[in-house]
Amino acid sequence: MGRVLAGENLNAGLDAVRPRALRPAAQDLSFNALRGYGLLDAVLERLLERPLKDRDLRALLLVALAELASRPQHAHALVHQAVEAAVLLGQLRAKGLVNAVLRNFQRRARPLVAEIEATETGRFRHPQWWIDRLRAAYPDRWQEALRAANAHPPMTLRVNLRRTSVDAYFAQLGAAGMGARPLGGAALLLDRPCRMEALPGFREGLVSVQDKGAQAAAPLLKVGPGMRVLDACAAPGGKTAHLLELADCELLAIDLSAERLARVVENLHRLGLAATVRQGDAASPQSFWDGRPFDRILADVPCSASGVVRRHPDIRWLRRSSDIAAFAAAQARMLEALWRLLAPGGTLLYATCSVFPEENGLQVRGFLDRHPEALKMPLAGIGDGQILPGSETDGFYYALLEKKS
Repeated sequence: MGRVLAGENLNAGLDAVRPRALRPAAQDLSFNALRGYGLLDAVLERLLERPLKDRDLRALLLVALAELASRPQHAHALVHQAVEAAVLLGQLRAKGLVNAVLRNFQRRARPLVAEIEATETGRFRHPQWWIDRLRAAYPDRWQEALRAANAHPPMTLRVNLRRTSVDAYFAQLGAAGMGARPLGGAALLLDRPCRMEALPGFREGLVSVQDKGAQAAAPLLKVGPGMRVLDACAAPGGKTAHLLELADCELLAIDLSAERLARVVENLHRLGLAATVRQGDAASPQSFWDGRPFDRILADVPCSASGVVRRHPDIRWLRRSSDIAAFAAAQARMLEALWRLLAPGGTLLYATCSVFPEENGLQVRGFLDRHPEALKMPLAGIGDGQILPGSETDGFYYALLEKKS
């Protein structure tokens, strides 16, 4: 949590947790504090007599306040643990401060929370610029999307149809005492999240964990046997694997990160699938392209990740409004580069996990204005291509572009 306050990615901080067995607990505490940060930060400011400059101590207080707010019945133990944590941080002089702040919150919690929730940042737990953008883009749905982004994410499975069927795997879950319900296609939504390794047949490649919205990508491309397919920005390989589960195709998976490409290889091996995996920059095709055009291209481009913030709650506080234009410019360069690799008559699926129009609909509109040979195809069940966060899915955007022959 302290590293996020310093502008660092949460995963980097969690990777530094030692011993490793403590990482799940550290993640739960950090997620709880970051989901409520829009409220908790304002609460802490009102409880402190003077600004607190020590980043680690501030992080400790935010985490403790989050736990107190969600588990007030355990207040005695939580306050004691927070005071002891201050000692472990080497903050012996801060023991009294930690105790006083948390006890003060106990006494004043109800009026304080009510006062702060009267503001949009406090009520929706997002930065004001983020709230304003969503309201402008989705006048009828922005509040619903923000509330969904604050919820715990669903755990959705994708059944490997090369190895089993949805019905057969559903029966396996039932036999293991795991409740689930089908969401269509290869998707099953678990009643309760669990460790991936606890899933029946996970190690044997019967199933993967993938959000329902992410599972929309592979079927939209309509890949057929023998087609030459490019998955640009493929890591960690969920959509790569899904494409191969649906069709015997010649697939090239590229990514700029060699470290992340290793995860693609691991996932394909577990699922019993094969593809050519190569390090390359989607914006610079000379780094990977052999000159032969592709029949299908999945352009799952880097983005603000604003549609998946409930899985990465640090994102909303690390992003800045100015970042969106920078992402949009990079996406435009990548889309232009990849379009040149597509065969006439072929299709490219532009995809993001963003909810901001500058990265999505406006990006595609600008591309179509520049390319009269590009035709935007209809998407069954997705309308304009924008999926907002909801009870069953994260936020995604898709646009299927055909290159006229």
